[in-house]
Amino acid sequence: MKKQKALRKHTITQWTLLPIMIVVVGLGWIYPLMGYVVPVVMVAGIVWSFYNGRYVCGNLCPRGSFFDRLMAPISGKKPIPEIFRNPWFRWSALVLLMGFMFYRMALNPTDLNHIGYVFWQMCAITSVIGVVFAIGINARTWCSFCPIGTLQMAIGGGRDQMLIDPENCRGCRICEKACPMDLEIVSHKDSGHVNERDCLRCSKCIAVCPKDVLQWPSDDKAA
Repeated sequence: MKKQKALRKHTITQWTLLPIMIVVVGLGWIYPLMGYVVPVVMVAGIVWSFYNGRYVCGNLCPRGSFFDRLMAPISGKKPIPEIFRNPWFRWSALVLLMGFMFYRMALNPTDLNHIGYVFWQMCAITSVIGVVFAIGINARTWCSFCPIGTLQMAIGGGRDQMLIDPENCRGCRICEKACPMDLEIVSHKDSGHVNERDCLRCSKCIAVCPKDVLQWPSDDKAA
């Protein structure tokens, strides 16, 4: 019951947040100041990562919510290509996208509308890329190399990693099918914790596990 309640809360939160992404992308070119929603989410994700890894990506990101709720049902549901997880690819993507963004801002650094428009432009371009990948491959493909996601992974991906009971896990991989990031969960069972720095902390794997072998360290301490 507790697991289902948490999953329901997560679902409601995402449905509440996803319109923000649609409105910003749809109207930001007319109202550039709406683009400032983008750095707010970026900063929130980076700051929160010091405490709980990619939690914002999996629970509070409007675009992530859009991918999970609207793109997942029509996604190709194919494995995310490993090239997108490659460190060289990810950090190159970060440098190129952030470099382009700051270059565009520098063209008129004192105009708040211009800067807001640049934020909107980056959000719109990357959202289109994300939607194409979501339909053709996997709903969260973009999130596997999202620059802010990469920073969150690097900063806090190793903190409070999920626990897995090696004795009771039967290796059914139902948890992996529910994972939006297509992560290998069962392969970590011998270590007792899921060493996946890109875990979004969405708890979907915990909710579907038929043997209740997955839990967060905080839940273990509270028991």
